[in-house]
Amino acid sequence: MKHFNFKKALSAACLAAAFATAPATTVFAASNDEAAQSSSTQANQSSQSSSTDQTTKAAEATKKAAKKAKKTTKKTAKRAAKKAVKKATKKTVKKAVKKTTKKSAKKTSKKTTIKTAKSAVKADANSQAADDKQKQDQNQSQNQSQDQQAQDAQAKAKEEAAKKAAEAKKKAAAKKRAAAKKRAAAKKRAAAKRKAAAKKRAAAKKRAKLSVAERAAKYWIAMRESSGSYTARNGNCYGRYQLLTAYLHGDYSKKNQEKTADWYAHSRYGSWVNAKRFWLAHNWY
Repeated sequence: MKHFNFKKALSAACLAAAFATAPATTVFAASNDEAAQSSSTQANQSSQSSSTDQTTKAAEATKKAAKKAKKTTKKTAKRAAKKAVKKATKKTVKKAVKKTTKKSAKKTSKKTTIKTAKSAVKADANSQAADDKQKQDQNQSQNQSQDQQAQDAQAKAKEEAAKKAAEAKKKAAAKKRAAAKKRAAAKKRAAAKRKAAAKKRAAAKKRAKLSVAERAAKYWIAMRESSGSYTARNGNCYGRYQLLTAYLHGDYSKKNQEKTADWYAHSRYGSWVNAKRFWLAHNWY
């Protein structure tokens, strides 16, 4: 804002007031001179009829009146000039201040408008940038969430695949163990069969090896113990040869009775013939 020069404005106002009041002062002074001349003429006329002293007094009075009128006129003109200068100065200053204020206000308003517009544009830009950033963050968060979901799904799929593979492996191992167990059981059954067959062959051989005397002694004891019955029972003794049930181990078949009787006679007496001799001496064997 430009600085207002009040001194220049006051000088211009004073000059304008002086030009405005100068004609009025001249007219007033002329009127006073005419009045003075008229009074002087009347005094001269009176002096013609009066004495010289009165003429002198009248002249002095007229001079005083003229001096007083001049002084009054000067004072009035000075007051009027001062008032006019003050009024003009006030008006000029008021106008200048109003103009300056209006200009300053207009300039300030323009600056404020520009500043407001810039602030609004900046605020819009910031708001747009914030919205863009928020959208970008949302998109980034959404992408991260999708990536995380994809990773979780992939990890879950891998875990399920690993679990299925482990279960398949476990089933395969169980199947393999079951097959191995089955093969082992089959081998065991085959071995047991072979062993039983071997025992059967051995027993048959042993029976074939028994002499006529052995067979006769065995038959003789069987007749004395149970009359040859495989189901005869006498207390804890059972079967054709009346063996203790503990020896038979719950197997009361003819085959087991024959085998156990051979084992008992040979392990205790060495032969059926010796077993017969003991029976004859003690009535039991």
